[in-house]
Amino acid sequence: MPVVTRGTVPDRDAYAAHMVDVTGSGARRAPVRRGDVALAVLVGVAVVLTTVVSWSGSVQLHGVPPAGWALIVAGSGALAFRRRHPVPVAVVTVAVSSLYYPLIETDGALLVTVIIALYTVASEGYPVAAGAVSLLAIIGTGYGEFGFGASPLGEVGVFLVVSWLVAAVALGAVARNRRAYLDEAQKRARESERLRIARELHDVLGHTISLINVQAGAALHRMERDPAQAAEALTAIKESSRTALGEMRGTLGMLRQVDESAPTAPPPSLDRLRELTEPIEAAGLTVRVETSGQPAELSPAVDAAAFRIVQEALTNVTRHAQAGSVTIRIGYGGEDMTVQVADDGRGGPVDGTGHGIRGMAERARAVGGSLDAGAAPSGGFRVSARLPVGASS
Repeated sequence: MPVVTRGTVPDRDAYAAHMVDVTGSGARRAPVRRGDVALAVLVGVAVVLTTVVSWSGSVQLHGVPPAGWALIVAGSGALAFRRRHPVPVAVVTVAVSSLYYPLIETDGALLVTVIIALYTVASEGYPVAAGAVSLLAIIGTGYGEFGFGASPLGEVGVFLVVSWLVAAVALGAVARNRRAYLDEAQKRARESERLRIARELHDVLGHTISLINVQAGAALHRMERDPAQAAEALTAIKESSRTALGEMRGTLGMLRQVDESAPTAPPPSLDRLRELTEPIEAAGLTVRVETSGQPAELSPAVDAAAFRIVQEALTNVTRHAQAGSVTIRIGYGGEDMTVQVADDGRGGPVDGTGHGIRGMAERARAVGGSLDAGAAPSGGFRVSARLPVGASS
């Protein structure tokens, strides 16, 4: 009778860890699934029918001794726990079949319980255990076929049984790998969406809040000496905060359910470049916009990436550069376009600790482009991006 010793299941620790409750106590187990109970009942009925009823020109009924009924119930009933305890269930089904076929004269399809159990072990992520149990089942089949004088299955029957056992393990492993692939794809999709949302919020809020900070400082500085200019700065703060609120609502609107109203804010585009430069000019910086080449029709992805790169570069100017002027250059070539933002501030190396430049580089790479940022040879700081005109993602 084939048995599985402790040494034949080296992945038992992974199996135990898989079954430990999230509280860490290890005492609670996942509840038995209704689907598994239903499967156990259906398999039990099928095994009983194939054992008791046969057809040889007419329906014939066969008697089954009490021990046979007990083994059928044990083998089929074990499947109710197949995903809660996959390895023990596989061992039980192999042991039950190893007892049933040599001892019970009435044959039936009890072997199907072994096939289902092996498939479950492999699909639940225990390939070593599945291989060990299936090997013992094959050895037991061979011993039962050739260890006694009689040969009830024949060579073809043995080949079919072995094929079913091997196929069960192989199909279970394929199912497991497919689930792992789909889980990983979903995880990457969620991570990509999380990073996209983080970039959007960073670009929208970071840019506007930086402008509000600069404008608030200008208002405080001019409050006593030039109340009129202070009032202009406060008005700019009001407009900037209103714009930030609208864009934030638009960004958060993308997270709504499909049955809710879609966001009404216009999408990011270089056509809205003036919305970025006006608040900076109101804060006291001189902004120049230069365009070269024949403007091309940009894909929405590239148009949005170019807008966000300019937005983040201007945010960095207001935060760190201590500049008096900034120049935005948009150049159109044959298949590429360039976006450059240069200031006359203090310049300096990229420290790599912030999210701004990294976010701009990620946006450029997402559409198949590239981005460089660093101190300009003539002084100040410069951000340069090259983006493919027709990229769609």
